[in-house]
Amino acid sequence: MYWTLALRHLFVRPGRALVLLLGYALGVAVMIVLLSVGDAMLDQSRDASLVGGGELTALPEGVDVEAMRTGGLAGMFFGINGARFVSRELLGGSRQSGIVAAVSPVLEQKLLAVRTHDSTWTVRAGGEIPSAARSAGVALQLIAGRWTDNGRDSAWRAPDAQAFYDEIDHFHRPPAPDSSWAEWDYFNVVVSQHEWWYITLLIGGDMRGTNWGGQVLVTHRSPAGEYQRFVTNVSRDAVVFDTLRADLTVGTSSVTQRDGEYHLRGAAGAATFDLTLVPAAHRYFPSVELGNDEDASGYVVPALVGTATGRLCANGACRDVRDAPAYHDHNWGSWRAVTWEWGTGRSDRHALLYGGVIGASQEAGSVPFFLGLEDSLGLQQIYRFESVEQMGMRPVAGVAGIAAPDSLRITGARRDDTLRVMIHIVDVAASRSVAAGPGRIFLQMRGTWRATGTANGAVVSDSGSGFFETWVSPRKK
Repeated sequence: MYWTLALRHLFVRPGRALVLLLGYALGVAVMIVLLSVGDAMLDQSRDASLVGGGELTALPEGVDVEAMRTGGLAGMFFGINGARFVSRELLGGSRQSGIVAAVSPVLEQKLLAVRTHDSTWTVRAGGEIPSAARSAGVALQLIAGRWTDNGRDSAWRAPDAQAFYDEIDHFHRPPAPDSSWAEWDYFNVVVSQHEWWYITLLIGGDMRGTNWGGQVLVTHRSPAGEYQRFVTNVSRDAVVFDTLRADLTVGTSSVTQRDGEYHLRGAAGAATFDLTLVPAAHRYFPSVELGNDEDASGYVVPALVGTATGRLCANGACRDVRDAPAYHDHNWGSWRAVTWEWGTGRSDRHALLYGGVIGASQEAGSVPFFLGLEDSLGLQQIYRFESVEQMGMRPVAGVAGIAAPDSLRITGARRDDTLRVMIHIVDVAASRSVAAGPGRIFLQMRGTWRATGTANGAVVSDSGSGFFETWVSPRKK
């Protein structure tokens, strides 16, 4: 009976029957797809390579999840840059403490070569920190033995002050012979509104050979507005640096880091210094590599905000300072015909840091600069921008034919956030540098800044003072 009615309806109303048949077929097809997706998701949820704790998994940008799961070539060399900073500050720091209960870093499916006697085996291995895995609810189910943190696990997760600053502020060896290689510790100290000091301990040259050495440079901006520069060159035999610690000795001058405090002692010409610099908690910027492959340079800021206490002397006139605003960064890399844009500022609420390296073959507009905004909890947002806009020109006192900008403007963006920074220059020191190329003039500037915009959706409106650097060419007559 039913088949008879169906066949008669098909012949009497073929169009209507075709539409009903097509709709039924589409419904069945959609159901098959949904069941297949659900089945695949269930299989993946049971896959040991994808199982993790918590409610969020952070993966390297651009990674193919399937390649990570199967161990394909596309997943072999991925990693999260600055993983320690991400784990300790961005995800596990004080800023996220209200929503992030635990952070557990994981290495998964890494290819290793294991040698035993005369045989070599290729194996896949992973790594976790036992205490972190337990806090995230994914501790290994042990059949026998113990699985607890060792010293390196504890140091990775929560190092003490000594280990932390040695980790981010240690020295380096050039990857290849390079006469343009240089590495230095830089400090600035603000004594008053009209007086400040720049102190640099530098090593450089072909450090894989014998043609290298050190230098101590001190610049003092006196209350009267005069710049006094002092330099002492040191042979390589009087230089001691450490690739595992932040300590550096250049002749009779030295930087030592003990339990999170930096001790600077030494002299350059007729200038002497004896200071203790204490970085503020969370006010640092992690190690990054800037520039391109040919002009790669490294940069880290252990003390974006700090205080300095001690004594500074120039030409026999000494000044005691206590809790003076101070800053410390560390640079390394190849510096042949390289220039840069750089600046740092601070207020009671925020600290700013921007920078970018311009290689010999690059133009300023082609370099993706960064702009970081920090508060008492650490890095609040990091933006990208393409150039530092110079506005107005002013002569530089005591240097003929050189003009410096009256002000600088930066507009940085990241997703829905934008930060606009206006910098008014109040003082300039100019010097020539052969390494940067013929005719290039290096400007060290003091100024005031104002920043407006948003950071992670929060409104930002603040102002303060800081130091800024750029390069210019002499004006043509």
